[in-house]
Amino acid sequence: MTGTPAIDIAGAEGRLRGHILETPLLEWPQAGIWLKCENEQLTGSFKIRGALNKVLGLPPEALARGLVAASAGNHGIGVALAATVAHTSATVVVPANVVERKRRTLEALGAEVVLAAGDFAVAEREGYALAAARGAVWVSPYNDAEVIAGQGTLGWELARQMRGARLPDGAEVYVPVSGGGLLAGVGLGLRLAGRPVRLFGVQTESAPYFHRYLHGGDPASVVEQPTLADGLAGAVEAGSITWEMVRSLADDVLLVREAEIGQALLRVHRETGMFIEPSAAVAVAACLVGKGRQRIAILSGGNADPGLLSRLGGA
Repeated sequence: MTGTPAIDIAGAEGRLRGHILETPLLEWPQAGIWLKCENEQLTGSFKIRGALNKVLGLPPEALARGLVAASAGNHGIGVALAATVAHTSATVVVPANVVERKRRTLEALGAEVVLAAGDFAVAEREGYALAAARGAVWVSPYNDAEVIAGQGTLGWELARQMRGARLPDGAEVYVPVSGGGLLAGVGLGLRLAGRPVRLFGVQTESAPYFHRYLHGGDPASVVEQPTLADGLAGAVEAGSITWEMVRSLADDVLLVREAEIGQALLRVHRETGMFIEPSAAVAVAACLVGKGRQRIAILSGGNADPGLLSRLGGA
């Protein structure tokens, strides 16, 4: 990964200790797969790992300027909680179609919520400009070495749990992909722990940016379609450090259809009782059709719209 910054996962592990939960790795016997349940993390998603690692590593003079982030919800929630822990302020720019539950959570955590005039790509541009105008610290959801290191603690933790569960080397790990920070972090964490796996990113066909890139196409040519997986929507920064990290770490990035996302979400709820986000369900959908002897899906979050189950016909 020439040209990319060092990713200090061991440092992040120490910094986050006592601030986050070790989430369970559960066997799902009916499906014959395993689930890494970041939906049970403090904020309902993995995003607190990267956001908190970034913020806790900032010097006092940077914290005094406040934080700005753009988010479909979960990253912003992580930044808002991190701001509380670090005694600073947070402003989160969200897409116009943000899930109401996530917006209310941001407000409850004390964040200033700014509604963008469009989708996540617009929110990201507006957030970056706002941070520059205010002189605040911009907390990217993926294009940041400290954020990726925080996500890497999930891979480190998973490697430890795989040993405890006696899962073999060569297991398949399926990770939802948006900006690539989680996939890069998990891959680096597993590698650091000496745990060889087959690593697959998963995207919806509606927003296939990394899939297009890894399969020889131009991600700028993607015409995004509406998706259940709101947390995976939006283009990736052209110069993001995650592009080459994902290329070097992932065996492939797979695509799932919108119908498969809903079906996977409903099956998880029906058979495990967990209500996960569609963005997490993409990993389950791909994992269910995988062919490996041992398969693990990263459940990236559980902050779903409460009315989603009934709209999908599951309640």
